[in-house]
Amino acid sequence: MSAGWFRRRFLPGPPGPAPRPPKPRASPVPYRRPRFLRGSASSPGPADTARRPDARPVRSPARGRALPWNAGYAEIINAEKSEFNEDQAACGKLCIRKCGFGAEDDQEWLTLNSEEFLTGHYWALFDGHGGPAAAILAANTLHSCLRRQLEAVADGMAATPPLMHLSGCCVCPSDPQFVEEKGIRAEDLVIGALESAFQECDEVIGRELEASGQVGGCTALVAVSLQGKLYMANAGDSRAILVRRDEVLPLSTEFTPETERQRIQQLAFVYPELLADEFTRLEFPRRLKGDDLGQKVLFRDHHMSGCRSYKCVEKSDLKYPLIHGQGRQARLMGTLAVSRGLGDHQLRVLDTSIRLKPFLLSVPQVIVLDMDQLQLQDDDVVVMATDGLWDVLSNEQVLRAGPDADTPHTGDGRRSRWARTGVL
Repeated sequence: MSAGWFRRRFLPGPPGPAPRPPKPRASPVPYRRPRFLRGSASSPGPADTARRPDARPVRSPARGRALPWNAGYAEIINAEKSEFNEDQAACGKLCIRKCGFGAEDDQEWLTLNSEEFLTGHYWALFDGHGGPAAAILAANTLHSCLRRQLEAVADGMAATPPLMHLSGCCVCPSDPQFVEEKGIRAEDLVIGALESAFQECDEVIGRELEASGQVGGCTALVAVSLQGKLYMANAGDSRAILVRRDEVLPLSTEFTPETERQRIQQLAFVYPELLADEFTRLEFPRRLKGDDLGQKVLFRDHHMSGCRSYKCVEKSDLKYPLIHGQGRQARLMGTLAVSRGLGDHQLRVLDTSIRLKPFLLSVPQVIVLDMDQLQLQDDDVVVMATDGLWDVLSNEQVLRAGPDADTPHTGDGRRSRWARTGVL
């Protein structure tokens, strides 16, 4: 070896020039407020250009730009936790055509074209984490994915029951009742379109964030009104409820590591390599310590729902639990508080190479309501909100926060303090 190499390797020398930090890559979608908050009354001002968390304004829709279907919107600045508000929202008129696209459609609004086939309405909330990029991409992408998926099945939605072959050919000549026996309904096609749209949007977010060197994810809560049905699709811990005069009807289920414990444990049971020998899939009443070795303790595995059993503690049980904590404090691999959502393709457990994405589902749960059977009144309100609201208010408290039966109504039959659909 040379004396120069030895001197550089072992002898202190004058510090060299500090390496230049890499330039941040451009965002795939620039940060901006929801479309319906922009306009003459919500153009960017000095507070936006300064990008100071303590100077972010709270804005309302511009005058003369009402939200679709008398919807209302409110948001809360997140107490300087991040430079930008990580939550996003989108809404608009949903128009589905039989034929393919002509000119390029608007990327933010579901516009009405001359060859419309079905029309409805769309509302969506995206609760971002790890940065606003995923929520912004979802707000600008998911409705386009949904429209494409619905247009692929638009012909089938018009038939009763839906056609097995859009060409009209009989798939099973010896069994013409094949479709009827399966009980396929038009709403099943819409549910499938929503599930496929979430999956497609998740793939788009993964590609765009990887290309721009960004990270992050978001939950997604989507409401679609179509053909007299209300479809509520949820992937995450946001919540939707229907507020009536004296009752609350839940419209969604929240997905957290606790509520999906069995699914997550089942995945770790089938693919133990996902735990990288760092975690235990078993659930115990508390974090085990060395003093518990050889003791019999309660535990739950993937095949157990409510009941528990006892086992003798082994050394492998002392590893960090796959799901730790309870309630709002429950975390997946000590990192994430939700078990479904979009994005997070690059998210890893701190100081490891263990990815969380295999445990996260982008597929939503879809609940369908027949609006005619519900006999909805003008005073009924659908409230869609992220966990920021539900962390501090229960369903009943939201019900009591609204006007009571003695509250005067506005001239058009709507409550004076509620819009028909509230998006928070």
